[in-house]
Amino acid sequence: MPIKNRFAELLPEITEWRRDLHQNPELLFDTHRTGAVVAEKLRAFGCDEVVTGIAETGVVGVIRGKADTGGRVVALRADMDALPIEEQTGLDYASKVPGKMHACGHDGHTAMLLGAAKYLSETRNFDGTVVVIFQPAEEGGGGGRVMCDEGILERWNVQEIYGMHNWPGIEVGRFAIRTGPFFAATDLFEIVIEGKGGHAAKPHETIDSNVVAAHVTLALQTIVSRTVDPVEQCVVSVTALESSSQAYNVLPQRVRMLGTVRTLNEAVRDLAEERLNTIAKGTAEAFGATARVVYKRNYPVMANHEAETGHAADAARAVAGDCDDAPLIMGGEDFAFFLNQRPGAYILVGNGDTAAVHHPAYNFDDDAIPAGCSWWAEVVERRMPAA
Repeated sequence: MPIKNRFAELLPEITEWRRDLHQNPELLFDTHRTGAVVAEKLRAFGCDEVVTGIAETGVVGVIRGKADTGGRVVALRADMDALPIEEQTGLDYASKVPGKMHACGHDGHTAMLLGAAKYLSETRNFDGTVVVIFQPAEEGGGGGRVMCDEGILERWNVQEIYGMHNWPGIEVGRFAIRTGPFFAATDLFEIVIEGKGGHAAKPHETIDSNVVAAHVTLALQTIVSRTVDPVEQCVVSVTALESSSQAYNVLPQRVRMLGTVRTLNEAVRDLAEERLNTIAKGTAEAFGATARVVYKRNYPVMANHEAETGHAADAARAVAGDCDDAPLIMGGEDFAFFLNQRPGAYILVGNGDTAAVHHPAYNFDDDAIPAGCSWWAEVVERRMPAA
């Protein structure tokens, strides 16, 4: 395939970009350096329009084809932010910023989309307009929501949108995708148990918030095991318990519980939220304590659109010869905000036998770059073929 050859030629250059980004990770909306690097390169490529400062540090580039007779506009999106993790790879190009690293491969996503933008700016072998979106704050900040709220899809009249994520465990250069719900809704909760503190030697004079919190933790597991239909997907995890006492001989007045709920459809999401509130408050009341619940709906379910999933899979087959069926994933992805506003699809590209994402030993495999770049370009040229 011709464009694969071009990206093989560009591989050393794109790898250099990726490793520079890897050495200089930035968190959430604080992607000032990354956004500046992206904008500089897009201008150097000859993009027709480069706009910065979207969602604080996001960047959008516009590339117009040789013809625009159909007026189609296709958007491609990559995320730019890193994670608050101390890197443990030992690489020559490891993070230079203590406590921050690209542990999810967003450096690779950004570099691959830059590579595709360079190629598309060179060739312009399509009939329409490409909008390349470089988004901050995917890792919990909801940068995709902010970009959508700021109206970027309307501003450039985007008609469909495509995203990509590297995936450890899939062979480098292979792709996987599925139609419909793909990544889970990721809701957050805080439960504050208020009991009656006292001396650990006199538990009968207290209402032990630790005991109440333990019972609430166990009872919440019945949401999955005894409330949600077994054929549906739901995860309820208590991830932290913080006591108001750190002494050996004091029973705490208060325990703060944090956790997450993951679901793949709105009915189960509603049910899980309702039951979490009822169980936490009812269990606390049974012990003579109280429970205050704060439930935050975070990223929605990310669901691929059927027709666009077919287009994405066809492009993957053109690049790799085949496209696998992807599993359901209970992690979250804020590309969901884009897919809630425009038809589109999200695909996985193989990262090989590496550490899992969000692990301190994770590293993006640069050998995946030609396949990822080629997929971006193939999507554009298939969706907007030149006359």
